[in-house]
Amino acid sequence: MANVQRQRRVADEIRRMLADIIRLELKDPRVGMITLTDVEVSPDLTHAKVFFTTLGDDDARKQAETGLRRASGFLRTMLGHQLKVHNTPELHFAYDASVETGIRISKLIDEALAPPPPPARPRRKTAKSK
Repeated sequence: MANVQRQRRVADEIRRMLADIIRLELKDPRVGMITLTDVEVSPDLTHAKVFFTTLGDDDARKQAETGLRRASGFLRTMLGHQLKVHNTPELHFAYDASVETGIRISKLIDEALAPPPPPARPRRKTAKSK
């Protein structure tokens, strides 16, 4: 069992190494511009949950997730060559919606703090000339 401090160090190292491997080594076109936001490692260091975010719509997110899952064996092998632990953790990928949620909340706050629009002026009736 790893202590919490070691778990965090291993998680940070996995995130850094995986980001480099995905950027430099992975050739899957489904995995475009993604950002690894966090990694959670199990206490026994056998599993790592990798959180990612991507630009684009829901279809782009699903394609990136499919590409990452299909490449998880390759990524684990490449990670095993670089990571200095006894067993390389099994990788599980999950989409991180916190960025989208943060943007949505920020927009709502901006709308709530925006000054109200000025009241509409009543139109004056004009006399028609005959």
